[in-house]
Amino acid sequence: MTGKDYLFTSESVSEGHPDKMCDQISDGILDALLEQDPDSRVACETMVKGGTVVKAGEIATNAQISKTGMIVLAGEITTNAQISYTDVARQVVREIGFKDNPALGFDANTCTILTALSQQSKDIKQGVDEGSGLHKEQGAGDQGMMFGFACDENEAYMPYPIYMAHKLVQELAAIRRRGELPFLRPDSKSQVTVEYRDGKPVRADTVLIATQHDPDTDGDTIKEEITEKVVKRIIPPEFLDGETKYLVNETGKFVDGGPYADCGLTGRKIIVDTYGGYGRHGGGAFSGKDPSKVDRSAAYMARYIAKNIVAAELAKRCEVQLAYAIGKPDPVGVYVDTFGTGVLPDERLDEIVRANFALQPAKIIDTFKLKRPIYQKTAAYGHFGRPAEDGYFPWEQLNRVADLKRAATTA
Repeated sequence: MTGKDYLFTSESVSEGHPDKMCDQISDGILDALLEQDPDSRVACETMVKGGTVVKAGEIATNAQISKTGMIVLAGEITTNAQISYTDVARQVVREIGFKDNPALGFDANTCTILTALSQQSKDIKQGVDEGSGLHKEQGAGDQGMMFGFACDENEAYMPYPIYMAHKLVQELAAIRRRGELPFLRPDSKSQVTVEYRDGKPVRADTVLIATQHDPDTDGDTIKEEITEKVVKRIIPPEFLDGETKYLVNETGKFVDGGPYADCGLTGRKIIVDTYGGYGRHGGGAFSGKDPSKVDRSAAYMARYIAKNIVAAELAKRCEVQLAYAIGKPDPVGVYVDTFGTGVLPDERLDEIVRANFALQPAKIIDTFKLKRPIYQKTAAYGHFGRPAEDGYFPWEQLNRVADLKRAATTA
């Protein structure tokens, strides 16, 4: 997407969106397990639904599903850790804000929680554990391809539409927590359409906000407050002009939200998690998966490589694909695409990547120290473009720029 004029749109959702609630619960459980047992193998899925009443024996055997909602935890977990899965799930939902208010239709303190968790398959285990399968090294936890992307559009090396969309819903959550706009409730979405000229972002064409609110606030007040205190606070003024369209709660009201209005599932916002549709996606979700799953760890490595290439000024845009076979340690494919913006041929960048980055799953885990409880923070507002600080988001570091520049000079 270079050298032409176009509009591009990306969306984000808040931590109170039901799908994002599920991602945070799954990653909250992963963190709790890794804190006690760093070698935990986790594939945890979550479903949430509010305002549902089920009589005993009809769907949930011998269980009365609460009017304040239901959480279902399912998946495969092998660990020596001893945690209360229900306590972790409730705490995550409390932190999001669904608590102590029956009008929200979901309550962390009283919702029903069902669990269907078993151990990881022994067939998978022998291919992933070091020395257990056909290879001495730890193999990939699954087959698949993962993509990483970076561009020079802003200081986060992210496409401008998703970068702004994330910031809008983050600000909505911050304002809600501060009590600055008391009518706000936890569920919200954003969407930003950016106009590109000659391949460069120049202005915000349309900014959309949909935010859950209490029933006593009129739509005009909500639109005015959100436009002034969220949109114009976050979108740089040079990106706003007299033609920018502000769309706030375009259905007229958004009182019912969260799990009460919409069933949530882990892994249903993978484009929000990554690049807002600007880069390609391999299809695998991240949340609830321990780092032996290359869906997660290799996607982090691919972003790390792409970001450092762009920061080293070897390209203005860069996409990296890594592909793996289950049980096999080395990637079966490495591909770099700079969309015609590279200072070197893409084939040469392929060679530089292979020579300068450790791409085996165990080495990726070691590079980023991924056996730590760092994942719940990733589960809302995107896994990429976040500050690499306090040990979180280590794949966002720019500590390979000098190595890449040096390698490029010997090309």
